[in-house]
Amino acid sequence: MPSDPLTEEQREIRELVRTLARERVAPRAAEIDKSAEFPWDMVELLREHELFGLPFDEAHGGTGTGALMVLVAIEELSKVCATTGLLLAVQELGSLGIKLTGTDEQKTRWLPRLASGEWLPAYALTEAGSGSDSAAMRTEARLEGDEYVINGSKRFITNAGVAGLYVVFAKTDPDAGHSGISAFVVEADAPGFEVGRIEPKMGIKGSTTGEIFFDDCRIPAGNLLGEEGEGFRIAMRILDRSRPGIGAQGLGLAQGATDFALEYAKSRETMGKPIAQHQLIAATLADMETKCEAARGLLYKCGQLIDEGADGAELTKISAMAKLFCTDVAMEVTTDAVQILGGYGYIQEYPVERMMRDAKITQIYEGTNQIQRLVIAREMLKENRAFLLAGVS
Repeated sequence: MPSDPLTEEQREIRELVRTLARERVAPRAAEIDKSAEFPWDMVELLREHELFGLPFDEAHGGTGTGALMVLVAIEELSKVCATTGLLLAVQELGSLGIKLTGTDEQKTRWLPRLASGEWLPAYALTEAGSGSDSAAMRTEARLEGDEYVINGSKRFITNAGVAGLYVVFAKTDPDAGHSGISAFVVEADAPGFEVGRIEPKMGIKGSTTGEIFFDDCRIPAGNLLGEEGEGFRIAMRILDRSRPGIGAQGLGLAQGATDFALEYAKSRETMGKPIAQHQLIAATLADMETKCEAARGLLYKCGQLIDEGADGAELTKISAMAKLFCTDVAMEVTTDAVQILGGYGYIQEYPVERMMRDAKITQIYEGTNQIQRLVIAREMLKENRAFLLAGVS
């Protein structure tokens, strides 16, 4: 694969995003973290430059530039501010259910408002008692005439309180396990819908993460995505395509921390020379750069496969691998960056402290990295590699 698989158009978009990240996003990053307030000015910046349109086809008001371009943009934004990078990642996550399984009428109704950034979406799968185990969810939906009535709650929902619509998963058959889960679009003004507590967090502080409640929440029957009972399959198809976005966020954090640590190490002197020239620091920087480049190769390959229409086991495996590797690299590299800066790395005057805190969640949300390892191993066990051993005694 070429080291830079982007088209000329995609390179131009990348340069735009890099410039915006450097000139407009980076100066706000520390204040977003300190205030822990949702950055509506960053939302407006992405709207103004039509970056929310990156995950969408031209037919629905988007750029039609593909999944790889979305990953590149998330990476570039996350190099300076992971909260801003997450805005774009969740625009993809929260819209995928409609893009993958929505009817033409549903797509026409909702996708243009998401592509323009007029509305932000949210993905509501997790509950207090069901994270990795989706079958344990307790939120239920029942059909009454031409409406579904939803009761229950969701927790750890990104964009809670700021989203215009929520893709919600609920049980339409409580006794059927995964097969009893269905998917719905719930608009924020639906009667019986309420946003609860917004969580204080270790990192990604400008992004809202909260509880949402459904108390006889009524939505039109036409807000069902796909058919009843298809919700779990829809959720997994979404995650196969959205997990790389979190990988891109992790990669951005890792590369941003590497770049900052390198510049610091070139200017900070001990024992008569820059610390970058001391062998142990130089070796650490080399490892950081190598991990970032390896992660980028895997992530971009995943983006290309999505653009080529990959689906099923092939996509499930590489998506899990990209998310796992990029986010583990994020935690490792940001920790190394703090170490290179020493005491300065531990104080809030320098961004690597924030990057290290932000990196931790990337190993947890959209499927913990322990779950990613189980997914990868499960797909490996389905593969037949016996031909590789032919003639080996």
